[in-house]
Amino acid sequence: MYAIIQDGGKQYQVAPGKAIEIELRGQEPGTQLEFSSVIFYENEGEVAIGTPYLQGIKVQGIVEKHGKAEKLTIFKYIRREGYKRKIGYRHKYTRVRIQKIEKE
Repeated sequence: MYAIIQDGGKQYQVAPGKAIEIELRGQEPGTQLEFSSVIFYENEGEVAIGTPYLQGIKVQGIVEKHGKAEKLTIFKYIRREGYKRKIGYRHKYTRVRIQKIEKE
């Protein structure tokens, strides 16, 4: 059993027990989250595809923690112009553990 959900402009493949890292949310760790933007659902050969979203299917998860991803280095350079810029960036995320996928 798995589903594909949309959150924060991105799509994630989820299954019960799996952890995903989504865009930073303001909820405290231990808070329940519910995703209703389900695009695809599969359970033992039963397949449902949304146009664009499926009705009656919800994915529930619990917030585990907040964190920062690995540092990305952005380096801009124009040869023979003396132009160099180096900056770093760490993306903030919320880790969510998927509890169950409900079909009504």
